[in-house]
Amino acid sequence: MTQTLHLRAVVFDIGNVLIDWQPSHAFMPELGSEQAVDAFLARTDFLARNLRADGGATWGDLAGEIEDPADRALFAEYPARFAATVPNAIESSWQVMEDLRERGLFIHAITNWSAETWPIGMAAHPRLCRAFGVTIVSGREGMIKPDARIFDLLCNRAGLAPRECLFIDDSARNIEGARNFGMDAIHFTGPDALQQGLIQRGLL
Repeated sequence: MTQTLHLRAVVFDIGNVLIDWQPSHAFMPELGSEQAVDAFLARTDFLARNLRADGGATWGDLAGEIEDPADRALFAEYPARFAATVPNAIESSWQVMEDLRERGLFIHAITNWSAETWPIGMAAHPRLCRAFGVTIVSGREGMIKPDARIFDLLCNRAGLAPRECLFIDDSARNIEGARNFGMDAIHFTGPDALQQGLIQRGLL
């Protein structure tokens, strides 16, 4: 067991760590099959455009770049359909988070999330409104993980040094960014593996 005495805070990613995110659910009612949805996501370069929305671009502007009128119209409806993409909390992860809080650790969040869809996510999962001491939403800040500036922003707002933070994210790229910034980090692959990583650090 590794005892990390300097750690004071755990910083969570949200999408696919605490909240299940399935963007295909937004388009399934219109397109009718997984194959059709996958084709739509591919030809609209959905994931790349979604990341740009996470960085502050508006969904209307992103939709305007799509040439096909039907695809453009459906893509533009994503914010209105967003609630369908986040139907479930990952309850085991929430329990781990609450266990950490009970141990006296500060709980914060950094999420790559569009400013337009973040209020919809909070409405769908009201616990997000009160779960964290500091919440950094990339779309509101105009910067996205793994940019070092977003980790620096969290530390400044929370009054923490990087070495005092443990960061949890499902993206290996974001984990690398956090480690390069000076945080400890756990690549999230599931609640059970997360719990084991925390036990190894002496946090649970």
